[in-house]
Amino acid sequence: MWKLFRQFKEATKDDNFMHHIESIEVIVSKVLSVAMVLVILVAIFDLGVLLIKELFTTAYGEINRTLFKIFGLFLNILIALEILENITAYLRKHVVQVELVIVTSLIAVSRKIIILDLEKTDGVEVIGLAIAIFALSISYWIIRYSNSKSKY
Repeated sequence: MWKLFRQFKEATKDDNFMHHIESIEVIVSKVLSVAMVLVILVAIFDLGVLLIKELFTTAYGEINRTLFKIFGLFLNILIALEILENITAYLRKHVVQVELVIVTSLIAVSRKIIILDLEKTDGVEVIGLAIAIFALSISYWIIRYSNSKSKY
């Protein structure tokens, strides 16, 4: 019993405990990376199936309706790639890169605007998206500016 208590006490010392936590973070990040690769592959397959189906079944002049769906799927894959980049950047440096997170958020909000149906959307939602893009753009500019200043 005392041996178990000493091992527990040793394992919970600050350095040892932080080492165990970092190991868990690395394992979780690797699992998330593999899962994100699977999501990307499934999304690419889904996009391919949709493209083939729409190209051969859509009547002439009707492709505009499905174009937004196709753009949405393209941007979903791009967002998934950015999330994968966030995870792999964390694995490399063990730091969450705020600039990558902001860029991913900008892509996600841009996707929402691109596929937005203005006939079914009220003005409050459009104003909210505009505020989100403005805030994310300002945040991105501040991060880029501070990063460029710190390099010199």
